[in-house]
Amino acid sequence: MSRLPAPLANLPLPIIGSPLFIISNPKLVVAQCIAGVVGAMPALNARPAAQLEDWLAEITETLAAYNAANPDKPAAPFAINQIVHKSNDRLEHDMEMCVKYKVPIYITSLGAREDINAAAHSYGGVVLHDIINNKFARKAIEKGADGLVAVAAGAGGHAGVKSPFALIQEIRQWFDGPLALSGSISTGGAVLAAQAMGADFAYIGSAFIATDEARAADAYKQSIVDSNSDDIVYSSLFTGVHGNYLKPSIIAAGMDPDNLPEGDLKTMNFASGEGSKSKAWKDIWGCGQGIGAISKVQSTADYVAQLKREYDEARQRICA
Repeated sequence: MSRLPAPLANLPLPIIGSPLFIISNPKLVVAQCIAGVVGAMPALNARPAAQLEDWLAEITETLAAYNAANPDKPAAPFAINQIVHKSNDRLEHDMEMCVKYKVPIYITSLGAREDINAAAHSYGGVVLHDIINNKFARKAIEKGADGLVAVAAGAGGHAGVKSPFALIQEIRQWFDGPLALSGSISTGGAVLAAQAMGADFAYIGSAFIATDEARAADAYKQSIVDSNSDDIVYSSLFTGVHGNYLKPSIIAAGMDPDNLPEGDLKTMNFASGEGSKSKAWKDIWGCGQGIGAISKVQSTADYVAQLKREYDEARQRICA
């Protein structure tokens, strides 16, 4: 296992909740942290931009109050996802707010920048960068990221195509820092498997959509319960970058999921959290291949408790 920086050390569970575009909010983040996993949300989910400060205050104050009342069982820290893409005209403002509230963990996506990493490091924050291959992993570390989120095949949202086995083993040949694995992880056994192959943390997103606290439509949550990996479509149409989406939502939008045209990278637009990408993610439901293990909508606390039971059972099987 890696030597981990303070915000990532001694977590109750080796799990980071993926920041879910549109869906993650303070209610879900706080519930994840109190349950023992790193809760995360994209800064762009706060709209208008001024709402981000309100949300950061709510999260930090709620978790501080919880920790004061439960010193023997403190909450896990939280993370904010920053989209480091040229169309995100909120990035400077959002980073100022995050630095003001001393966000403990950043998850950066779609571009690695030294100034963003330096801002986080100015007070002891930790930066994990999303990557889909070994080449991007090296670039992220060279530019000052502390760790990596290896987004392997089967992950929700903008997923890569690399096998998790190939991706993790290539990264671990040269990098011994914090490493999370994303891609079809929905059970405690899969969390242990991620650690067994060399990751420090499992990165879980789609399964948290089907929780009470998630800001997703009931039909979206139920579709996750009703679907499995056969219902996931990999397409670049909706944002210009390949990602995984729920087939039923594509059909409901009047499209043929088996005959989707290629997308145009120019359609990716994060300007003030609006634009074509926002509309695409609202109408078309992003999701990973691991949803076959999700059988019901439940509270975040109950789902994390389930993960812990499964994780402990998996360890006992291996030790036996």
